[in-house]
Amino acid sequence: MIREIHLHDPDLLDQVWNMQQQAYGIEALLIGFHEIPPLLETRDELQQVQEQFYGWYTDSNELVGVISYEMEAPHLLQICRVMVRPDHFRKGIGRSLMQYVLSKQGVHTFTICTGLKNTPALTLYEQLGFHYVRDDEVAPGVILRTLIKTQPLT
Repeated sequence: MIREIHLHDPDLLDQVWNMQQQAYGIEALLIGFHEIPPLLETRDELQQVQEQFYGWYTDSNELVGVISYEMEAPHLLQICRVMVRPDHFRKGIGRSLMQYVLSKQGVHTFTICTGLKNTPALTLYEQLGFHYVRDDEVAPGVILRTLIKTQPLT
């Protein structure tokens, strides 16, 4: 089940921060870069972001996936974070979270970024209809790919 989460709850904040460390730690290994901003973020910094967070919960009410986004402009939504606890990889949780956000009413354009070497994420995003916009070298040899998806307003 997916539901909105708020990071003012200290226990929930810890769960999200720990998941972020695990999930982005694996991305860091995939792309060969360990200075991914979410990995450097403190709990206090995470709690202060202005993103909307949604969590994917198991039937036993265990948080195992999180997605966050920001509205950049009317009808333009930037997906900021997609993370799944590593012991729940390959169960469709990331896809479910993405589909949940992509079904948001009143949004025409969605953007997302990931490391060019993060093949699992790129594959998922492309399967969901995202297309290449640009690549940016954010550190020597580290390429960040930006993707976009547009759809009719609902």
